[in-house]
Amino acid sequence: MSDVAPDYAKMIADAVVRRSGIELKSSEFRRTREPSWRALDGLIDTVEKRGIRALEPDELERMPLLYRSALSSLSVARAIALDRNLLLYLENLSLRAFLVVYGPRVSMIDGCRQFLARGFPAAVRAARVHLLIAFLVLMIGGLAGFMLTVTDEAWFNTFVPSGLAEGRGPASTREQLLKDEIFAPWPGAAFSFGIVANFLFNHNTVVGILTFSLGLAAGVPAVVLLAYQGLILGAFLAIHYDRGIALDFLGWVSIHGVTEITAILLCGAGGLLLAEKVLFPDRYSRVDSLAINGRRAAEIAVGAVLLFFVAAILEGGFRQLVASTPGRFAIAAATGGGWLLYFWQPLRRRP
Repeated sequence: MSDVAPDYAKMIADAVVRRSGIELKSSEFRRTREPSWRALDGLIDTVEKRGIRALEPDELERMPLLYRSALSSLSVARAIALDRNLLLYLENLSLRAFLVVYGPRVSMIDGCRQFLARGFPAAVRAARVHLLIAFLVLMIGGLAGFMLTVTDEAWFNTFVPSGLAEGRGPASTREQLLKDEIFAPWPGAAFSFGIVANFLFNHNTVVGILTFSLGLAAGVPAVVLLAYQGLILGAFLAIHYDRGIALDFLGWVSIHGVTEITAILLCGAGGLLLAEKVLFPDRYSRVDSLAINGRRAAEIAVGAVLLFFVAAILEGGFRQLVASTPGRFAIAAATGGGWLLYFWQPLRRRP
């Protein structure tokens, strides 16, 4: 026992010496590097309060150097520092500096303006081949739904879910469709914009985002979903065609359908763009190819959601308010021409 006690005493003494050495290193480390931390902290405060333009040219040059120095300090501090508050301070300082050095240089309003003016239309134009494919798939589905339902109206119940049919189907008469659907009275602003438009926006957005995201599965489910949307539209058209009110139905649908179908096609095009990069990543890996091209596809999807919002306002609020088929076609032509001009007019001049 007498031999063991000195060994414990020696171990404790060595631990105290080591701890004292670490504390000395930590103190020296903080004393030599703290001025650069405070300098970086001051520059970040200036940017956060007054913007990046408030810095002088020499301060802009120092910012990245001080940021890299802070990262180096954080790495060393994690190894030798005993002060938890110091670690938290350096982590917070590094994060704030990262946002200043690598963060966006435009405000949210400017970013939205640039996206709507250039980013979204440019992304759509770049995906015009995918947009054409999505359009052809939708039209093929629509033609198939129309031909099958015209031949046998029982196909309507096969293609159209009961919740979407809302009582319409083979048993509907011409008078019912005209009175309760196409020329139904306007239910009022509160119901139209507060309930109907909100429901339509949520439903259409879910369908559109699902079509877009299914592009990751090699695009096959996205194509199937597009074709199915066409089947539904074709089945509805066939029911009204058989009753001699196809033109009135097209006018009723077109007032919002031009915008809504455009949004669906955009989601499909974005999904097909993802599918292309999964199937044909070129010289990159599939993950790298998606990272490079995923932003353009995401821009298309985000813009499509905005179109769904516009379509919901038109469908929920103004479709029944305009109780004239020529008037509905006029609004459809105006919105269609507006979207065409917005997407396809070249915006090549840079400020």
